Amino acid sequence: MDSGLAGSGVIVTGAGSGIGRATALLFAAEGARVVVADLNGDTAQAVVDEIRATGGAAEAVVGDLSERAVVDRVVGTAVESFGGVDVLVNNAGIMDSMSAAADVTDEEWARVLSVNLTAPFLLARAVVPHMLAKGKGAIVNTASEAALRGGASGTAYTVAKHGIVGLTRSLAVMYRASGIRTNAIAPGATMTGISVTADAEAHGPTVLVPHMGAMGRVASPEEQAAAIVFLASAAASNINGAVLPVDNGWSAV
Repeated sequence: MDSGLAGSGVIVTGAGSGIGRATALLFAAEGARVVVADLNGDTAQAVVDEIRATGGAAEAVVGDLSERAVVDRVVGTAVESFGGVDVLVNNAGIMDSMSAAADVTDEEWARVLSVNLTAPFLLARAVVPHMLAKGKGAIVNTASEAALRGGASGTAYTVAKHGIVGLTRSLAVMYRASGIRTNAIAPGATMTGISVTADAEAHGPTVLVPHMGAMGRVASPEEQAAAIVFLASAAASNINGAVLPVDNGWSAV
């Protein structure tokens, strides 16, 4: 089936590495034009160069997506370079320190919620008017196994990813009559560069780590990217408001 993505304008956040990089490359392979948004300028430009080397179109935007000015630059680049926004992939995220609620600092709470939940909201709010003007669009959010249960990460990360599920479903209901679909993937363990800094003796890790054996095989970034691109594609034209676990059955345990 034709993915329907050729010529579309796509924004992928966190696209300099891991799932985001694999997603940007796969969209480009489908003929989409990609805004590669990332905090790291070197990795973002490397992905852009890789896409251009195969004849694709891509632009890099560097900055902290929890800042509205950066969000405006990301969306403005897609509109100016590619004529609009057809697909938004909210993938950028950070881990917490697996802290239990009583141990979460104000700084950790604010930063994790800012990057993992506020930034996707700001981007969705910014792109929806452009999608409404076209009468169509697709948003795919990266949630997490932690969005499906309380025991996959620390309090701040778990709350933020549950919020992503709420954002996904709200957008799906609010804009389905306008041709905009919003879905999410919930990755399990995946081979990415994201890291966790945690005190192994702290309350959170002592509760969470013993349960990690149920997570099963570690996925490749390309496996997560395939699910994201599918949800954005014409093949998923009647899928809206779904949260798709891509976790080799971890959520079924």
